[in-house]
Amino acid sequence: MHMISYILLIIGGLNWLLVGVVGWDVGQLFGGMEAIVSRVVYILVGLAAIYEVVTHRGNCKECETKSPAAM
Repeated sequence: MHMISYILLIIGGLNWLLVGVVGWDVGQLFGGMEAIVSRVVYILVGLAAIYEVVTHRGNCKECETKSPAAM
């Protein structure tokens, strides 16, 4: 589940990069916000972000509690 949400977050991040840099939304390929496919993709990316916020601490090796001697 972590890998799926991670991939969806990458897709969402790249989409926002394209929107910010060139003003182009990948969702336009699927018919814009009115198309059900685009809405489903946006919902999945949002749910992936929520999932990662809630479960990140347990999945991230960089965020694990380290002993003071290791720092």
